[in-house]
Amino acid sequence: MTTRDRPAPRIAFPSDTRVGWIGAGVMGAALCHHLQRARYRLTLHSRTRAKGASILAAGATWAHSPRAVAEHTDIVFTMVGFPHEVRSVYLGEQGLLAGTRPGMIVVDMTTTEPSLARQIETVAEERGVWSIDAPVSGGDVGAKNGSLSIMVGGRRAAVQAIMPILELFGRKIVHHGENGLGQQAKLCNQIVIAGTMIGVCEALLYCSKAGLESDRLLESIRGGAAGCWTLDHLAPRIQRRDFEAGFFVDHFLKDMAIALEESRRMGLCLPGLASVHRLYQTVQELGHGRSGTQALLLALEHLSGQDVGATGPAG
Repeated sequence: MTTRDRPAPRIAFPSDTRVGWIGAGVMGAALCHHLQRARYRLTLHSRTRAKGASILAAGATWAHSPRAVAEHTDIVFTMVGFPHEVRSVYLGEQGLLAGTRPGMIVVDMTTTEPSLARQIETVAEERGVWSIDAPVSGGDVGAKNGSLSIMVGGRRAAVQAIMPILELFGRKIVHHGENGLGQQAKLCNQIVIAGTMIGVCEALLYCSKAGLESDRLLESIRGGAAGCWTLDHLAPRIQRRDFEAGFFVDHFLKDMAIALEESRRMGLCLPGLASVHRLYQTVQELGHGRSGTQALLLALEHLSGQDVGATGPAG
């Protein structure tokens, strides 16, 4: 089936659009609750049912597999962890594409490989299904507040059809073009975050050793050229030595590895990204792969011989 043969995608409305969701992690659960508050009928599947307890308690229907989600819905969103999980969820024997019907829309909000987004589109097109890649930025705070930035790749007609739902999730929604380009935009986002995170963590470590008060320092630099999302949202967590995950170190390592592989494919050298990637590997080796990305401070302390522990004084 070709693009011309696919039935036109239908605009999402709570009254007549059944939505499926696969993955109930930190961010996915928050986005499901936005859908439920907007009165969309929701069918859920996650690797462990317990993670979806709050979603099910709010009225969602449980499905035993990704395929079963597709069989009972019109639009399916996925937000899982790693490319191999995306591949299984979409392309496995019990994957959601096996349960789709012509005219359906599938939307992957996982950060994954651009080539995988294009592969999913190829299979989806053969089945008369519209596929979209729509990774997000903004962490747990953005998911809870509906203020995410959403980077979208896919056919314009399908993107417009799901726009009422995307607008529940985010304040900045940009369509970058064909399938895979949403993922490419997200990788650019992660390159920037890598740079700002190392800057914020190094500045706070320096601040402590220089005898500055961290509250005063942040007040001083937030209003200047150093101002950024990481400084506003994660620096206070670092001050409190709160390393709980809004976004897992393990997942950020995955994102950076994909960006580095893509850069090699394009013949680019990104030494800054490579350096931060190595530092986050140290965070993982210290046992903090499931901590938030602000745990980068722990690797810097370790390398500086300042091992005060994850719950030690903030400085």
